Amino acid sequence: MTQGPTALTDAIDASLARIASAPPGPARLAAQLRQLAKWRSIVLANTLAARGRAEVAAGPFAGMSYPVPASEGGRAARLLGCYEASLHPVIETVIARAYPQILDIGCAEGYYAVGLARRMPQATVHARDSDPRARDLCADLARANGVEAQVVIGPEVTHQDLALCAAAPTFLLCDIEGAEDRLLDPASAPALTEADILVEVHEALRPGLLATLTQRFAPTHRVTRIDRALRPDLLPDWSEALSDLDRLLLLWEWRATPTPWLWMERR
Repeated sequence: MTQGPTALTDAIDASLARIASAPPGPARLAAQLRQLAKWRSIVLANTLAARGRAEVAAGPFAGMSYPVPASEGGRAARLLGCYEASLHPVIETVIARAYPQILDIGCAEGYYAVGLARRMPQATVHARDSDPRARDLCADLARANGVEAQVVIGPEVTHQDLALCAAAPTFLLCDIEGAEDRLLDPASAPALTEADILVEVHEALRPGLLATLTQRFAPTHRVTRIDRALRPDLLPDWSEALSDLDRLLLLWEWRATPTPWLWMERR
């Protein structure tokens, strides 16, 4: 196994030193474990990239060039193609429906925006994120895959921006760390009733949000809850030589809490 970059090792060491200054107990140990797991996950992702030429190996976006870091979460699962594996059937449904317009809210480095652009060359993909670094990475990923003319990158979405959902059949993908509570409100953005919506629900940050969103959209949409799943069958053959812990970390997406999804299809 190759070693992680010196800068990475130094950063993790510094983080562990800060955590060590907290009072001893389970919370400190959990924080230390998470930092060490992130370090090992990055090392494993670097090894995957070196062995696989930084290309997504399986799943809906197999063959996508992936030379950029993840702006948040783990990169290894993305490279393997097992990232958010429970969504794969939905993504294939989206591709089959050939929406002319996609709105990816909280696009991060562009895994979905660019992946869908590659699979749906007829679609305009609006990739939006409040983080300038994420937008830059998304632009890099789009260029690496030759879809930069198809992916329209912009900042945070407002209720007014959502009016575009009424302009053409739209698939809306939303992952905005709890802000979906405010944004996905048909009372403030009526055009949402015209879109098919896949939203990651941060229930741990907003208790009761699953029920709230379900109630908001039940009159106009068929609402299906989707929970997480793992795909150990997508681990590479060479990972058999690794420890069980390393194999688990290859699949880890860095989530701290469950984040179920709602797939809301317009009636």
